[in-house]
Amino acid sequence: MRYEGNIFRPFSEANSYLLQCTIGCSHNKCTFCGMYKDKKYRLRSLAEIKEDIKMAGDYYHDVEKVFLCDGDAIAIETEILLEILDELFRTFPSLRHVGTYAGPISTLNKSISELTALRAAGLTKAYLGVETGDEQLLQDIKKGVSYSQMLEAGQNLIMAGMNLSAMVLLGLAGPGPRSTEHALATAKLCSEMRPQYLAALTVTPVPGTKLYQQVQNGVFKLLTPMETLMEMKVLIENIKVDKLKFVGTHASNYLPVTGEIPKDQQKMLDLIDYALRTQDPRVLRNEKMRGL
Repeated sequence: MRYEGNIFRPFSEANSYLLQCTIGCSHNKCTFCGMYKDKKYRLRSLAEIKEDIKMAGDYYHDVEKVFLCDGDAIAIETEILLEILDELFRTFPSLRHVGTYAGPISTLNKSISELTALRAAGLTKAYLGVETGDEQLLQDIKKGVSYSQMLEAGQNLIMAGMNLSAMVLLGLAGPGPRSTEHALATAKLCSEMRPQYLAALTVTPVPGTKLYQQVQNGVFKLLTPMETLMEMKVLIENIKVDKLKFVGTHASNYLPVTGEIPKDQQKMLDLIDYALRTQDPRVLRNEKMRGL
């Protein structure tokens, strides 16, 4: 098992074998993301990847979960991805889950038949960085796609049969009216996309990113903890998706909130309302305990 640079994965992939298929991210232009700024994007050779799988097989013998790194493994040519999946399932008899980050541009570059073939070959879960449903904000953060394109990317993954986890960023628009607009537009996009999971994270400025520079220069203002909770409240109360698992327990969030929508929707809103009403700092995650 060999890794180049820092390796990142969703927190739900904590128990997965991490297989580095690409170095860096094919897009790597988002203003808030510092994960791959130290890497020049390239594909690893299939031979290297197969060697890594063999090493993992010799070490682990068997695994149930694998996550394909780095930031956009779905950008790999479909035929090569199919070979990687075949090698994984031949090496690990108990393998039941293979996940990957899915960039919207790379996803749209694949046909439905290609995505369906990947799902049939064992690619079970895709993590899509939606971030926001606000059209202008998507441009501002240089996501590379419009509202309609982001929606299509998510819908294509679902249509192919993959388990979709959409990730959104609280605080991405800053304070004031734009905060509410961001939350409402994001709720609308997620309601139309209908992912199985929705993970909410809170904007955390990372040194070396454009967003960090904007914060340092006073161009961008971060939300206060209570403003962040208000934005989360607007997001949750406006989502209209059946059996959506809302996951707001990421370490970047001030208040861990999780549940199924609509079943637990009111319970989550009541928790947020309690924090907003009492302004009790003990309810919130300590600033020193927050992170990425």
